[in-house]
Amino acid sequence: MRITGEGIWGPPDDPEEATRLLRRVVELGIDLIDTADSYGPEVSENLVAEALLPYPDELVIATKGGLRRTGPGGWPHDARPERLKECCEGSLRRLRLERIDLYQLHAPDPKVPYEDSIGALKELQNEGKIRHVGVSNVSMEQLEQARAIVDVVSVQNRYSLTERHSEDVLEACERAGIAFIPWFPLATGRLAEPGGVLDDLARAHDATPAQIALAWLLARSRVMLPIPGTSSIEHLDENVAATRIELSPSEVQEIGSASAGVTDAR
Repeated sequence: MRITGEGIWGPPDDPEEATRLLRRVVELGIDLIDTADSYGPEVSENLVAEALLPYPDELVIATKGGLRRTGPGGWPHDARPERLKECCEGSLRRLRLERIDLYQLHAPDPKVPYEDSIGALKELQNEGKIRHVGVSNVSMEQLEQARAIVDVVSVQNRYSLTERHSEDVLEACERAGIAFIPWFPLATGRLAEPGGVLDDLARAHDATPAQIALAWLLARSRVMLPIPGTSSIEHLDENVAATRIELSPSEVQEIGSASAGVTDAR
């Protein structure tokens, strides 16, 4: 998402830096890249292909369809079955793939029956154009609806220390062994301010508050797969280093308790 221009619109200011960033992702052993046709639009998928072809065998490319773009701030829904099939075909061309490993419905479309949108992804799977199906921005009811139609392997909802409204969805994913992919995972609010719990623990672990926030997410659940976006190799390296931080059970509880009731103002 962050390798595009300002407002997730148009090309990045420095395409060569975006290419270096993507190649650094693979160097670090990261084996899943999450993108979408609406990032740019189309810019992110094109950059992924240009930077990483031929793809390493172990690399999973996940993309999404179901949103249109009308400008830097415009993200209208369009998850009509025929539109989703067009989106998938476009992603296959741009990513230069014969089959997409993980294709996700970007968001439910209030103008389209949810079962119809999910049914289109099931048809694409049956045709061999996608391997696995994921959903995004869903409620418990929508997750159950989707699972009644297709095998759902991942859920991508907004979730962080300051945005915990998807706790019930996360718990359902834990029970079912479904990957939970939190977007905007680094929201920390006042927890990262001087004297806040993240600030204190960051100094104790010789880390940054953002790294502690990521470490907490990883400790929170075995199905958690954070996707912190970045346009900087420095920040990418910092994010990956968070996987080496081991929080004690008491620290995990302390962070969770401190974040209860803290709401992200974004």
